[in-house]
Amino acid sequence: VYNAAPTWGVTVGDALGVPDPVVTQHLHLHQGQTFSFLGIRVSSPLSLVVNGKRPPGSALAPPHLALSNPSAPP
Repeated sequence: VYNAAPTWGVTVGDALGVPDPVVTQHLHLHQGQTFSFLGIRVSSPLSLVVNGKRPPGSALAPPHLALSNPSAPP
């Protein structure tokens, strides 16, 4: 689950409700082999329903700010 905190997750056997999913067909070719699979995305792990309940706010990974300046001297 993208953007989920490392301490949160779902386990085998959990009932998972996915409101407003975006389903994408992925097709990749690598070294002569074809890999095809469906991907399901939601806007946030907080939008899921796990075992009839919404995840707590702590299920969302904290934001990280990454800066780069390629023209800065090393």
